[in-house]
Amino acid sequence: MSHTQAPDELFVDTASRPETRGIELIDDSERHGRARDLFFIWAAPNVSILNLTIGATLILLGLEIWQAIAVIVAASTLWIFPGVIAASGPAAGTSGSVVTRAMYGIFGNRFFVAFVGWFIGAVFLSLTWLASSFLGADLLRRVGIDDPLWVPIGVTLVVSAVTIVVAIYGHGLILRLYPAMAAALFVIFLVVAGFILPSVDWQYAAPAPLEGVALWSSISIGFTILASTPLSFINSPDIARYLPRSTKPTNIAAATALGGAVPFIVFTTVGVLLATSVGPTAFDAGIDVALLDLLPGWVGPLLVVGVVINTIALNAMTAYTSSMALQAIGFRLRRIPATIIVGVVGTALTIYLVLSSSLLEAANLMLQFLVIVSGPAMAIFVVDVLRRRYAYDGVELFDDAPGGRFWYSGGWSIPGIAALLLGGLATALCLATEVWAGPIAEATGYIDLSVPVGMLVAAALYAGLQRTPLGKGGRP
Repeated sequence: MSHTQAPDELFVDTASRPETRGIELIDDSERHGRARDLFFIWAAPNVSILNLTIGATLILLGLEIWQAIAVIVAASTLWIFPGVIAASGPAAGTSGSVVTRAMYGIFGNRFFVAFVGWFIGAVFLSLTWLASSFLGADLLRRVGIDDPLWVPIGVTLVVSAVTIVVAIYGHGLILRLYPAMAAALFVIFLVVAGFILPSVDWQYAAPAPLEGVALWSSISIGFTILASTPLSFINSPDIARYLPRSTKPTNIAAATALGGAVPFIVFTTVGVLLATSVGPTAFDAGIDVALLDLLPGWVGPLLVVGVVINTIALNAMTAYTSSMALQAIGFRLRRIPATIIVGVVGTALTIYLVLSSSLLEAANLMLQFLVIVSGPAMAIFVVDVLRRRYAYDGVELFDDAPGGRFWYSGGWSIPGIAALLLGGLATALCLATEVWAGPIAEATGYIDLSVPVGMLVAAALYAGLQRTPLGKGGRP
């Protein structure tokens, strides 16, 4: 895959035609936009029913309202990490899935992108399509269209098709469309929140108030579920890569972090309040049913429209960046065919989940397991960005010949791969879920320390090993 654009293939980043550029370097003459544009691009995917779901989970874990909100605020600080790494895109002029060659080596990065980048993309594609499938199917059931198999599958196919079209048109359409989508979503979800608030039990108290180890176990598990969202966005450089090279990294970090954190805090908190409105038993039928039952009839369709818009926003971004991940792995595909492949895989996984689980079950388990790879990967990326001070050379990143700067040891960066694997192991040892509890989690009474421990182990190992001869070759 060439990293340059041929003269007769001059690329124009516009909303009116499909984006043919993938991981190719972006020349300075083609750069455009402002850092503040990123706020709305990140806000649109995060005004989400998935936030309502994980907010409700905090109450189901036994937390009081104020405890749940405190956990949300604490987890929201992690949005600074996608912000910090985002500026590596404009610095290098290419996708984040190519920038990570600096961390893992030429061949090591193929391993990383194939197993880590794709896993993260598949989880979020399936979870958000799953949310729209369940809500859309339930709304259709209420008007008499009630096939438990083909209705949710049909909703999934329609929404995924629209999503992939947006991803095919790419960055230009995302830049033009997402501010309007973010505004529409804020209005829709604020209307929904307005109907939820009068029914909130502001005096809510957990049926069995938690204390001691049990309390810290619920707090830590809730934090892990929440942390998985910001830590998963290792694709933030892809969205920022068209910005002029002179754009201040602090501005990019602030716009990205605030765009993700503000709706994250607001609508996860709404999810907490929703759980006090309907009670724990209402969630046995699913959060989608509980929410629609709470709303007036005319608001239900409005909510479904909002969920579909959000699904398209989040998954178009995910499919867009995942298509470039396919190219970075080494497949000789242009970006548009790669996007279609991503869409087919994500749709298949979504249909499987539609037929086998509820939204709440799928979200909680998949988001907890996600941190095994996303936490260490994010920590390594942040350490590398800070070490290099955004000094990434796009031409050197594409030099995949033996002896190149990022060839390291036979194409593998031992510091990066070791930090990723051992950080992931440390995360798993501290993780506490319904189907898996690591020995450290068991020893502490199921207090889940997976995120801080995994990230600290990965960051410390990577920084330490880079100072040894193993880091020779890729040093700044």
